[in-house]
Amino acid sequence: MPNEIVAVIPQQLAYCANSIPVPALFAAAGGHASYRLVEFLTASIRNPNTRTAYGSAIVRFAGWCDIRGVALERVTSLHVAAYVEELGRKLAKPSVKQNLAALRVLFDYLVTGQILPHNPAAAVRGPKYVTKQGKTPVLTQSEAQDLFKGIDTSTIAGLRDRALIGVMVYSFARVGAVLGMNVEDYCQRGKRWWLRLHEKGGKYHEVPVHHKAEEYLDAYLEAAGIAGRKDEPLFRSIDARRRLTGRPLVPRDALAMIKRRAKNANLGDEVCCHTFRATGITNYLENGGTIEKAQQIAAHESPRTTKLYDRTNDQLSLDEIERIQI
Repeated sequence: MPNEIVAVIPQQLAYCANSIPVPALFAAAGGHASYRLVEFLTASIRNPNTRTAYGSAIVRFAGWCDIRGVALERVTSLHVAAYVEELGRKLAKPSVKQNLAALRVLFDYLVTGQILPHNPAAAVRGPKYVTKQGKTPVLTQSEAQDLFKGIDTSTIAGLRDRALIGVMVYSFARVGAVLGMNVEDYCQRGKRWWLRLHEKGGKYHEVPVHHKAEEYLDAYLEAAGIAGRKDEPLFRSIDARRRLTGRPLVPRDALAMIKRRAKNANLGDEVCCHTFRATGITNYLENGGTIEKAQQIAAHESPRTTKLYDRTNDQLSLDEIERIQI
């Protein structure tokens, strides 16, 4: 039965899409356990990024159990604790916590499905990890301006890239939310233009368009000739002939593009998609914006999350350190 499920939903699971079978840990426990696993990753998780992350975590744990000959019905909290301890020597603390979270939720699902009598991961504690400041690299105002100026806008690729980066900077948007936009999600209401961002959980978040982002988007849409194609992807991939396709740009290719643009601007290797979210928020706060409003623009659930992107004190700290005159 697991193979039948895989054939029906080949794109739902990362490991199924790559022709990797349902892990032996679950297959050996019977068809109902395998079905419950696939159901957990498809029906109960709607976010594709979460699905991929949880799927990888489950496959990793299943492999660990296989090596030690531990059957699914015999997994205990001691096994999970030993696994987490070993994982902590290989992965960063946030990654270990995510792996443990995936197991906790999965085992809960198996308990409610009457596959297991109790959740063996419930009592296991993950590594303590508290951060008050994000690690995402942030660009200064001049660095961001240089990046925009360095993009060759005589090509459709350059116009697309400038518009994409501009939207992330000026709306504090995640790259996934921006890449999920259709042309109609850049819309006019009265005299103002708005962005309708596709956020996590199927939610929409609407933000007024900054005049620079509007300028970049208009130039891109005019050159691309897609302004009237409302239900088609806004940001599209480029083919081998450097022509715009009808396919949406995917996060992997967007990151590769950003790495190239950052390298051309001599901004280092650490710049990533999230850099522009953090850069926009930091610049906003430096110019008198408030955490509360930044939280609202960024669609964060908590101001604590927004505060992680606030790097306005970085330069202050450096100035204070330079007071040491040894």
